Amino acid sequence: MNDLLDRLRGLLLDTGYTIDGVRERLGDVAATALSREETVPALRATAGDDPLGTLIRLWWLGAAVDERKAPRGLPVEELAAAGLVGVEGGRITSTVHLQPWETGGYVVSDRKVRPGDPALRTDHVVGAGGASANLAQLVSRRPAGRVLDLGTGCGVQVLHLDGRAEEIVATDVNPRALELARLSWALSGIRGVDARRGSLFDPVPGERFDLIVSNPPFVISPAGRFAYRESGFRADDFCRDLVRLAPRHLAPGGTCQLLANWLHVGGEDWQDRVGGWLAETGCDGWAVQRDVQDPAEYVELWLRDAAEQGTPRYRELYEDWLGWFESENVTGIGFGWITLNDSGSLDPVVRVEEYGQRVELPVGGYVDEILGSITGAHRLTDAELLGARLALADGVLEERIGSPGAEDPERIVLRQTRGLRRSAQVGTVEAALAGVCDGLYPLDPLLAAIAELTGEDPGDLREKAPEGLRPLIAEGFFHISTG
Repeated sequence: MNDLLDRLRGLLLDTGYTIDGVRERLGDVAATALSREETVPALRATAGDDPLGTLIRLWWLGAAVDERKAPRGLPVEELAAAGLVGVEGGRITSTVHLQPWETGGYVVSDRKVRPGDPALRTDHVVGAGGASANLAQLVSRRPAGRVLDLGTGCGVQVLHLDGRAEEIVATDVNPRALELARLSWALSGIRGVDARRGSLFDPVPGERFDLIVSNPPFVISPAGRFAYRESGFRADDFCRDLVRLAPRHLAPGGTCQLLANWLHVGGEDWQDRVGGWLAETGCDGWAVQRDVQDPAEYVELWLRDAAEQGTPRYRELYEDWLGWFESENVTGIGFGWITLNDSGSLDPVVRVEEYGQRVELPVGGYVDEILGSITGAHRLTDAELLGARLALADGVLEERIGSPGAEDPERIVLRQTRGLRRSAQVGTVEAALAGVCDGLYPLDPLLAAIAELTGEDPGDLREKAPEGLRPLIAEGFFHISTG
């Protein structure tokens, strides 16, 4: 099988069946229509006998192609014997969805389900999409020894982890997912992944990892109908248990990064709910809510995802799901990132926040700095902070907002142009420090100089400064210089 997949990969690359090749061949109109699951423009764009157009119709669009027009060298009989295509009446049909991925590899999954297609099989393996890319952008870029991809699905995270990890273990509760993930890895030239079947951490008892990543079946529903999106656990218990159990499998200094859904329940603060999960771990933790949907939006999204919109059961499924949310007093469903780090500290720090703005990608390129800023701001005593040498982070700009001609601004805002691109309204002292903090001098004498210039009492500035600076350090506007 590996030999067959190696030859197939060579053909795909030679034909230009890559991310860039497919985008160029389809054009903007057809590609945008495909994002809405409309295939007609793409079918028109790939009409003809050229090899690349034929492969796109076969592997991406799921259309039957004439066997006589198959690209030269396509091992049709071997692919049919392997169950990857079907051949009947001189027409070739794909039995899987094969998509080029941004890493340069390929991802194999079940065929895309579009409106009008037959119902999903319960063990359906979804392809790589927005959530997969989201997690890949979040994961730390640090090299790692042992890595666990929990809930590997079609195996896409392994494509990103290959080359950064010495050893990769990938798990999934769905045997079909593991079957297709192995095809993804082989077709991408990746060898040696240890694939195991089981739920949560059952396949890795007693084992520890330097990095754990997971795009889990986080969808919250009254019944687990599809393995790729639902765990069968009650409400958001699967994500809660994943967070709670992860530290038992982290090596010292190890990190766990995952995507999750959580409930917003009437009379309860969602930040307390998610913060409670993290607080029980004993790890430093950072949870970010990137989006929140009302129950109706959420139900519609996932019924549409399974191509059930417009089917005879649509209204029944919608009413059952919505009724269950009402019985649980659910007012919304949050989606976001969770990162845990086993720092070994006896004073773990947890930050839970809502942040929906655009950020610099990949977040994994600076996520370790984010955690360092959050924990450092919390753990420094006031005396240590006053003795620290602060440096303004790269890319921070100052905005002064006020009426034209006014002597003093109404507001002073620090704005990041890098990283999470946060903004923060600050006072005159913090703004003055932003202009002079370059990592060379301790904070204490800088405050004394500012007090002399402004006429303020230096003792008052020293007392108030830590309270104003901690959130700015935690949010990455200032760094503590160690050089």
